[in-house]
Amino acid sequence: MKIHLTGAAVLCGALALLVPAAHAGMLKAKNDMTLYVFDKDKAGVSSCYDDCAKNWPPYLGKTSEKMTKDWTLAKRKDGQMQWSYDGKPLYFYKEDKKAGDKAGDGKGGIWHVVAE
Repeated sequence: MKIHLTGAAVLCGALALLVPAAHAGMLKAKNDMTLYVFDKDKAGVSSCYDDCAKNWPPYLGKTSEKMTKDWTLAKRKDGQMQWSYDGKPLYFYKEDKKAGDKAGDGKGGIWHVVAE
């Protein structure tokens, strides 16, 4: 049996390499690590700096990078650009060591895995 890929299938496959994925309802970064939101953030504005950012590194990006709908970049007060999803700044958790880890979910009642 021969399988023929259409242009659309090839394009979809190429796009999948460029954008984050959802695994079991969780949004993941390009590196396949779990992403979190912080309840104290305001729409598109991070409030996690200094010690907070050491424990919860922001998901940084560049304006030259493109994402799908609902993804935007917001400028942090240090000038770096941070990815936001649906207006919420995104973070990693320093205790997550491998893809699929979600040790930060529910921390302090204010950190949550991003559900897509």
